[in-house]
Amino acid sequence: MTQKKIMQRHCLTLDLKNDPDLINEYIKLHQNIWPEIKESIKDSGIITLEIYNIADRLFMIIEANSDFSFEQKSKSDALNAKVQQWETLMWKFQKALPGAQPGEKWMLMHKVFELT
Repeated sequence: MTQKKIMQRHCLTLDLKNDPDLINEYIKLHQNIWPEIKESIKDSGIITLEIYNIADRLFMIIEANSDFSFEQKSKSDALNAKVQQWETLMWKFQKALPGAQPGEKWMLMHKVFELT
């Protein structure tokens, strides 16, 4: 099976609740994510996904194939009970950014500079 060329890169951000114990627990959970979560990510067309953290701020980089869409990922996630269970658990640690819509977590960032 041939892997599709990476055609998309997306950067997103989200905050964690400012509690060192919760932040450490969040990080530990991400060192061994549930297999169903990893599968749902890959099945959506995401090729690589990285999450970085400093204090209570998270930064995510997604590299995806040309077929990936956030809309389709959201629809698939809504039908996946294990993903819904994971997302409910994650709300224990996460807090929405100012300006987020109700229930909105990760917010898409906009590129402001690229060195070429």
